[in-house]
Amino acid sequence: MSLDGAYDEANPFALILQGKIPSTRLYEDDHTLAFLDIMPQSKGHSLVISKWSKARNILEVEDEALAQVMATVKKVAVATRAALSPDGIHVAQFNGAPAGQTVFHLHVHIVPRWAGGPAGFSAHGQGPMADPAALQAIANEIRAQF
Repeated sequence: MSLDGAYDEANPFALILQGKIPSTRLYEDDHTLAFLDIMPQSKGHSLVISKWSKARNILEVEDEALAQVMATVKKVAVATRAALSPDGIHVAQFNGAPAGQTVFHLHVHIVPRWAGGPAGFSAHGQGPMADPAALQAIANEIRAQF
């Protein structure tokens, strides 16, 4: 998919916001939602999205929505660090399919990293699905830090 196009109200993140598919939520306010990735790159891999913006990528997002998303990214990164004690935190945002974007609703990845573990991003959406009980346990650890 190119950088241009129409917002799809049936994309997975839109469906999460509509309550049509489940997510393991970490943090929510009036403007943003943070939840764990179901195909995580590492333990505690989360995503932050705007609840109101229909931007598909950073080129389309409203400045106000981007500021709200990034403020939540910081909150979730701080809570993730406190809960999981990673050696680093990878924050990533992809724009367009050739750049690795797989869901066309602006989102930011927060990926805890540990020394000696994998770095960078493998092709997203091609790994195994996480165990829902394991995601819930991780979410409980992170949510306890807010």
